[in-house]
Amino acid sequence: MVRVGQARRVAARWVAEHAAAAPGFAGAFLSGSAIWLPAQAELPATSDVDVMVVTSGERAPVKLGKFLREGVVVEVTYLPWDQIRSAEVVLGSYHLAGSFRGDGGDSGGVVVADPTGRLARLRAQVSAEYARRAWVRRRCDDAERRIVAGIGSVEASAPLHDQVIGWVFPAGVTTHVLLSAGLRNPTVRSRYVAVRGLLAEYGLLEVHERLLELLGCAEMTPARAAHHLEAMARVFDATVPVARTPLSFSSDITAAARPIAVDGGRELIEAGLHREAVFWVVVTYARCLKIMAGDAPAAVEVFSPGFLRLLGDLGVGSPRDLRERGREVLGFLPRLREVAGAVMAANPGIRD
Repeated sequence: MVRVGQARRVAARWVAEHAAAAPGFAGAFLSGSAIWLPAQAELPATSDVDVMVVTSGERAPVKLGKFLREGVVVEVTYLPWDQIRSAEVVLGSYHLAGSFRGDGGDSGGVVVADPTGRLARLRAQVSAEYARRAWVRRRCDDAERRIVAGIGSVEASAPLHDQVIGWVFPAGVTTHVLLSAGLRNPTVRSRYVAVRGLLAEYGLLEVHERLLELLGCAEMTPARAAHHLEAMARVFDATVPVARTPLSFSSDITAAARPIAVDGGRELIEAGLHREAVFWVVVTYARCLKIMAGDAPAAVEVFSPGFLRLLGDLGVGSPRDLRERGREVLGFLPRLREVAGAVMAANPGIRD
């Protein structure tokens, strides 16, 4: 068993040993679920520790991604200082603000290296304003803009797996709008689980059903979800040894990441959250096919039928279906905005 505090220290040691001496190093902070959990909590085997390494140059190095360190899966992303250049920039960013929302203890962000002191000052400024209604609303707007931009960027001429990736991520950001409104972690893989808990708390579970309908899995049965997960696991295991071309998500399709990508989904299905597991099954299946298309094209034909069956169960078996579902997501945005406003109005942690 690895506790969250121990996992944070593992990540901090990696920064000290491998990042701190690099030219342009400007600091590092933790992000993701490891900073939203108490230090004494057990780190789930299906979670990693996200490390954001800040650099002083205009361009940051390519994302290092996931790797195993002292029994902990660590994920390292490089971030140019310009992206966190002021408290206002961070406060308006739904995926960055949570890392600086507290004092660095169990409930807040964790700065693991700060040679100039700028990260500490930034944390103090952001934490003081994090729960103000105007900033919460701005972060919800930031997430909503990502939905619109993402769906608008899907190219009709792209391979089907690319079109699916271009649709499913923006559709999934609907959960992030609501999680941001509730001052919750806009988690990646388990976003539908997290938003279900939030909406249940506010008596809005019918909205969760609508989010699942937009994804196409509201009527998915446990058996069917398990079938698709096992099919995804097979393509995952076939992809890992042939992957060669570096992609932004390459480290998510590795042996080290398998407990997260595959076992994490199986855990959700066994817990009765089979519909909520579907999002990451789709993402991972599509990513594997994208890797294979570049590095083992002959294998694509072998695994595409399972992908098409998954898409068929979601009602998006063709590019035309994907475009229509994208329009449905956009059409839901006014209602999504209303629900986010209701959550903010009822949330006692938000102040004017």
